[in-house]
Amino acid sequence: MTARKQQRHFELLLHGHRRVVFKVAGLYSRSAADRDDLVQEISAQLWRSFGSYDEARAKFSTWLYRIALNVAISQARRERWSESDRFEPLDAHHLETVGGGEGITEQDDRLTALYAFIGQLDPLNRALILLYLEDRNYGEMAEILGISETNVATKISRIKQKLRGQMTAPTGA
Repeated sequence: MTARKQQRHFELLLHGHRRVVFKVAGLYSRSAADRDDLVQEISAQLWRSFGSYDEARAKFSTWLYRIALNVAISQARRERWSESDRFEPLDAHHLETVGGGEGITEQDDRLTALYAFIGQLDPLNRALILLYLEDRNYGEMAEILGISETNVATKISRIKQKLRGQMTAPTGA
């Protein structure tokens, strides 16, 4: 394949999966400008790695998720978010991102609490819950994140327990 054809092939695949890039970037960004920078960084890394992409080994979406999440998690770790930043509730652009860009028209206290909970998770667990909410199976999550299926199951179970505890805890109101 010529370089031009490879670039065109990449552009078509990226265009078809651009929502994933925006979704990941939105989940790990604190502002629209941060999100745009992360989208650009993810896209650049995808292009740099595209030569090693093997369709026989993984679906494009799995490969894309792996790279996008690695870039986002690495950036989050580099920034060394302070505890107060990590516990910042998600705002409207996060909600749209998690909702697949379709926006969330019906907000209630429980949904808001769920998104605030997701915003409190560390970068790896945030990636896990993103993939879980997209109905990825444990095998896909393990392949994308480079951890075992057992580890995925354990972490998801712990996240659910923690969420259950927070959602059923008295609010003190």
